Amino acid sequence: MTLQDILTLNCTQCAVPVNSKKRLLEKVCQLAANELIINGTGDSKQNDLLDSLLNREKIGSTGIGNGIAIPHGRLNNTDKAIAVFLTTKQAIDFDAIDNKPVDIFICLFVPQKSTQEHLDTLQSIAKLFSNRKTAKQVRKCTNQQEMFNLIQQTH
Repeated sequence: MTLQDILTLNCTQCAVPVNSKKRLLEKVCQLAANELIINGTGDSKQNDLLDSLLNREKIGSTGIGNGIAIPHGRLNNTDKAIAVFLTTKQAIDFDAIDNKPVDIFICLFVPQKSTQEHLDTLQSIAKLFSNRKTAKQVRKCTNQQEMFNLIQQTH
């Protein structure tokens, strides 16, 4: 499964005005929880989603370097993966492996029992963003539609 398969326009946001890791993760969970409600595919609560991300971050930061992070967690009571893709107005400290602030976030929630799907999707996202050109293009986007279209056209 790729980012293009699971990303929706509702879960894409450009230049979000947050200034901390916790606020960013809260925003991600708000968008994901709303998406679950819209699709009627689960009953995960925003706090459950946040706990899932925070527990993963305790293991080690999901900041992969070059201003990019891929926070990810597990979903209960659903069989549908959800992606949230956003940029922040200003880069924030995210304890990334290169110690640089992060402004591009590709967040992933996958069903509890979909371990291989989870790993495959993370790998496809990392590969997509290993091309610095992709990150550069994302940073030039000025609205959510532009960001969403860019991801849908990127392979």
